[in-house]
Amino acid sequence: MTGSSSLASPLCTWLVAACMTVTCSKESKHALSPPSSAASNRSRRRKAATAAALKCNSNSKYNNYSSGMSGAGSSLQGLMSSCLAFEPCSHYYASNGLLRSNRKLRRLHPPALSGQAMAVAVQPTKEVETKKKPHTKQKRVVVTGMGVVSPLGHEIDVFYNNLLEGVSGISQIEAFECAQFPTRIAGEIKSISTDGWVSPKLARRMDKFMLYMLIAGKKALADGGISEDVMDGLNKTKCGVLIGSAMGGMKVFNDAIEALRISYKKVNPFSVPFATTNMGSAMLAMDLGWMGPNYSISTACATGNFCILNAANHIIRGEADVMLCGGSDSAIIPIGLGGFVACRALSQRNDDPTKASRPWDMNRDGFVMGEGAGVLLLEELEHAKKRGANIYAEFLGGSFTCDAYHMTEPRPDGAGVILCIEKALAQSGVSKEDVNYINAHATSTPAGDLKEYQALMHCFGHNSGLRVNSTKSMIGHLLGASGAVEAIAAVQAIKTGWVHPNINLENPEQGMDTSVLVGPKKERLDIKAALSNSFGFGGHNSSIIFAPFK
Repeated sequence: MTGSSSLASPLCTWLVAACMTVTCSKESKHALSPPSSAASNRSRRRKAATAAALKCNSNSKYNNYSSGMSGAGSSLQGLMSSCLAFEPCSHYYASNGLLRSNRKLRRLHPPALSGQAMAVAVQPTKEVETKKKPHTKQKRVVVTGMGVVSPLGHEIDVFYNNLLEGVSGISQIEAFECAQFPTRIAGEIKSISTDGWVSPKLARRMDKFMLYMLIAGKKALADGGISEDVMDGLNKTKCGVLIGSAMGGMKVFNDAIEALRISYKKVNPFSVPFATTNMGSAMLAMDLGWMGPNYSISTACATGNFCILNAANHIIRGEADVMLCGGSDSAIIPIGLGGFVACRALSQRNDDPTKASRPWDMNRDGFVMGEGAGVLLLEELEHAKKRGANIYAEFLGGSFTCDAYHMTEPRPDGAGVILCIEKALAQSGVSKEDVNYINAHATSTPAGDLKEYQALMHCFGHNSGLRVNSTKSMIGHLLGASGAVEAIAAVQAIKTGWVHPNINLENPEQGMDTSVLVGPKKERLDIKAALSNSFGFGGHNSSIIFAPFK
């Protein structure tokens, strides 16, 4: 402890002297006296303050503080804390003839002065403060891999080919008995193999949203050519995971509640960690050894887009070279279905499931729940080039806004969505005229579809050759995973030159210009810039933009 005290004492002495010199100079009654007199006064005070500080340094108050710490670093931190809350001791006041009552001392030397003096003592010079960083060219972000788990398949090509053929993934719910519910259909994943992706023991324990996330994440790595050899060469401190979820582990948490009805001893010890939305990203990072940015975002059905844009920003800021990002959800369980039924948000077209999700159609009666995961592998351009990665598209940017209007209903004037699109264009450096493909949020709800369409026409109504479609017409609404899965559809449209149809659009809403909507068959399109929208309960708006890599 002697060594630590000797290390900290000179610093404390200097801080005490500096603090008291500034404090006393502010309180001097001779501030306007001639320079020679002021200099003399300051010199005398500085000497007196230093002498007093040396006495203060031996004060038992600080010695007692230091003796309770272990090591020089802890002692230094303790003394720094003491100095920051510094009030001069009696030795100082005695040396200046200022030994007074405690009440007068507090009035003459309020605690705020100490903090102010401390700020002066450590304030950098003006030259350092105003020095600007050299201008550097913004890093570019590209898509080098994708992974999907969906009602239309778990391989990218299978998934997108089904979309191009207009295949519907909506069917009767089979996971549980739902005869008592007014809605009995969903975009349900009937089966999925975990072989080679997740260990059987872990697969049995974790919630499906996490299972889908891990599988889609590893598929994105495989699609991006991240083999074991490539993985060994990555700087893992600059590889991150940002995959979110709107609902989290609802099944795991619901099972824990049922177990609790019997006894707390029956509760699964994994129920809390496996229910949280961040644990999927964490588990994937643990599996890969990736030590870069790692967290999840939950903004309801806008989650996927939020995660993609934030992941890209980590790369742009130089905090990561590679990011796995997207969303995952699996809420097709009794409490999930019941909750959305209670919101009166779901379609009840149970007798004809494949016709239930029908964005922009006059006979739409609500959205259809879906489940799955979408993960994109984003990479800094030069990093991708260096390893010879296959680049699918470039991520140009995006934006977020909030409607600040209603929990579930869109703003009547569409101002939040319009602002979000305009900010996304500005941030991406893309003109309105260059956007010729839009993968809309369009969920098949009466209000939401129309308000988004009106916002799109406000922004892009004069664009010739504009094509708009909704992936949800075939897979339903994948909640927090929807943005990521639809981003994959947008990238695939860029890659293949084909945009998928809108199915079930038999009687378009009155007043809509159907010429901008993709018809019942796939269409060829040379995409210049593709915009993908996602909106969520709470008024969360998000727009992201992709373009062919050039």
